[in-house]
Amino acid sequence: MRRTLEELYYGNITPNEQRMVPGSEMQKAVERVTSHEKQLMEQLGEAEQEILTKFVRSQHEINSITATENFILGFRLDVR
Repeated sequence: MRRTLEELYYGNITPNEQRMVPGSEMQKAVERVTSHEKQLMEQLGEAEQEILTKFVRSQHEINSITATENFILGFRLDVR
């Protein structure tokens, strides 16, 4: 446990880093989202593309905050 905490402290472990397994459900979902986003961008005007880009970035921010909160919750539960 100590070694793991040291590695985490020194930045050698990045809990938010995810590796996608080729052919996994996650990869397929990401490909679908990417495809749909590209299709939307092609159909939208410049102003609407900017709104979509802001929307996507905001969603990424929400996902990041959620992942951080879940990590903290899991860590707290593990410590207890």
